[in-house]
Amino acid sequence: MAPSVRARRPASPPPGLPHAAPRFPPRQGHLDADERRAAASLGFGPSRKSAYALGGFSITPGEWKLLVAVVIIASAVRLFRLSKPDSVVFDEVHFGKFASRYIKTRYFVDVHPPLAKLLITLAAFLSGYDGNFDFKDIGKSYENVPYVSMRMLPATLGIATVPLSYLTLRGLDCRATTALLASLLITFENGLITQSRHILLDSPLIFFTALATFLWVGFCNEDKHEPFTTRWWSWLTLTGLGLGAVVSSKWVGLFTIATIGLGTIKQLWVLLGDLRVPPRIWLKHFWARALCLIVVPILFYMAMFQIHFLILENSGEGDGFMSAEFQHTLGGHSMADTYADVAMGSKVTIRHVNTQGGYLHSHGHNYPGGSQQQQVTLYPHQDTNNEWRIINATQTGDPSADWDQLEGLHYITTGTRIKLRHLATEKNLHSHDFRPPVSEVDFQNEVSGYGMPGFIGDMNDDWFVEIDHGDRRDPESSRRVRTLGSQFRLRHALTGCYLFSHKVKLPSWGFEQQEVTCNKNAVRPNSLWMIEKNDHTKLPANAPKVNYRNPGFLAKFWELQQVMWTTNAGLTDRHTFDSRPSSWPMLRRGINFWVKDHRQIYLTGNPLVWWLSTAAVLAYSAIRGLLVLRSQRGYRDFENTKVVKYDALCGFLFIGWGLHYFPFFLMGRQLFLHHYLPALYFAILMLCGVFDFLTSTLRPRVRLQIAGIIILLAIWNFSIFSPLAYGSPWTKSKCTDSQWLKTWDFSW
Repeated sequence: MAPSVRARRPASPPPGLPHAAPRFPPRQGHLDADERRAAASLGFGPSRKSAYALGGFSITPGEWKLLVAVVIIASAVRLFRLSKPDSVVFDEVHFGKFASRYIKTRYFVDVHPPLAKLLITLAAFLSGYDGNFDFKDIGKSYENVPYVSMRMLPATLGIATVPLSYLTLRGLDCRATTALLASLLITFENGLITQSRHILLDSPLIFFTALATFLWVGFCNEDKHEPFTTRWWSWLTLTGLGLGAVVSSKWVGLFTIATIGLGTIKQLWVLLGDLRVPPRIWLKHFWARALCLIVVPILFYMAMFQIHFLILENSGEGDGFMSAEFQHTLGGHSMADTYADVAMGSKVTIRHVNTQGGYLHSHGHNYPGGSQQQQVTLYPHQDTNNEWRIINATQTGDPSADWDQLEGLHYITTGTRIKLRHLATEKNLHSHDFRPPVSEVDFQNEVSGYGMPGFIGDMNDDWFVEIDHGDRRDPESSRRVRTLGSQFRLRHALTGCYLFSHKVKLPSWGFEQQEVTCNKNAVRPNSLWMIEKNDHTKLPANAPKVNYRNPGFLAKFWELQQVMWTTNAGLTDRHTFDSRPSSWPMLRRGINFWVKDHRQIYLTGNPLVWWLSTAAVLAYSAIRGLLVLRSQRGYRDFENTKVVKYDALCGFLFIGWGLHYFPFFLMGRQLFLHHYLPALYFAILMLCGVFDFLTSTLRPRVRLQIAGIIILLAIWNFSIFSPLAYGSPWTKSKCTDSQWLKTWDFSW
């Protein structure tokens, strides 16, 4: 063709016919510039659409082999000498005992939800444990207890946390070298190792925290790829189950829920600002997340308590924490129907309303001081020493002997003057101007049992009844005392003080039962009483009878949540090895778990891992602040796809760290170093995210060499402090050389 001749462009096809294929068709699955920019703005920038990996976890076969090797190393580290020591270590005192209670089906109360304890119990049960070991003291040797199997459960979950850290970082689009670094740092982290080798709850807590985070990352990747697919729903539902599991292990799991909750809010906010997303689709996103991330965790959490209630069907040491209605759902606490009408001469048991301390009680033992008269206490269990006779204090003669000679039934109303006769010891409920044995303050008087058979008594035995309120379903209970329906106060006739009890225990001479006093400044809730059982010889067999209502699951569930909250908030006593949150990131102090024969188990971390992770948190905070300032001055750093990616990655992990750390500053209860471990997990991942950013421009071999140096240093640190994790023998010089900080109070 001559140079001057111009080729004609082929004619366009007529309307309705397909266009010819483009001369340079795009490669299959290739992202155009706009798609790459949109993906990068979300911190996720794959270059291909096709063959999308499950959850965005593009793991090569070589990586799986590497991960198996890491798991084998983690197993060796955590299972080494798992049977040593063969005695009770630290809080195995509590959680081993709870496993015994589960197996014996005896009710107990703990400040933590039941899932982790149930898993430990399952391991014990499958190993043939009969629940007869008491786990009474630290250092007590195990006998007929499958303690290795019970320790294996936390250890296995500790091992499983290692591959989860690897997969989580790969899902966050970090390099394989970075994920390998994270998994090995967690493998050789002394604090995580020590905590996972004993019958404790923190290893399950950290595992479920890591699992929920991993599942959330998988869901986010699926959400960026294509929402509302089967895989999308699966990842979202599994995330909800993971959140339910973590909060069912410890309430610290609420911080994990808050972390993922903030991520959810951000997703919905971005979708709301995307004009391509119609309101109907946005609402579908909203309700899907509400269902899977709110409803599913709540149902899972409640299901764990239903299992808890089904197993603990019999009366146990936790009865005293619960209401009378709750207690009567337990075996051994059932009560036959009792007469509703209370009259002079009724034989009654009187229950304190507020403290759940139990029944007004007396026994044949005297106070060692004060009046040295017979003790009056609260006792939480049913006993014949809880039985009293209501007698008329205005009756002439000997009312304690002649009570049955009254004509008809004389009901108890406000203002009625009565005496309470203890049937087992034939003494009257008595108060006088002596200070109580424990609460020695001027506005409280001692309450005692006073008198003898045939002795009429004196006016210090007299009490006025004041009905506070009745049951709304029984209007008569507001006008006269009725069993279970009326709550009343007893005012001492001479001094004006009120019969009172509070959560103060008597010493061993009082069998650690709850103190009862007569208080002139009594707060109303602690001076309320009710009659639980009532019998009278003059009441006909067909007289009205009452009994406790059996609370349903929701009532029992809510009551137990309140008891757990109150008990948890009450753990304010100082402990020898407690610490405050400000000391945790720098590893200022650990916890002594066990000591014997120059061997010690002491919870401390791997210094390199802790200090580098803290440095990474501080570095991200500083750099993020600098970027915000630069943005205010007009710099466009946040339009850089690399900055956006690592800001999203590290920002998510920083929020996870902060939400698992800063709330502890608001708590007044006992706190220990192990409370920082979930935050440490996020800090380690963040350290590796920072590593991925700093080495992003290096060649893979150089990056791997730097990671190798960090890993070798971590292993060296681990080896120095490993005797404290395993309880191995070591010399005094090694112990002294290992005390890098003066606040590390382990010893040889």
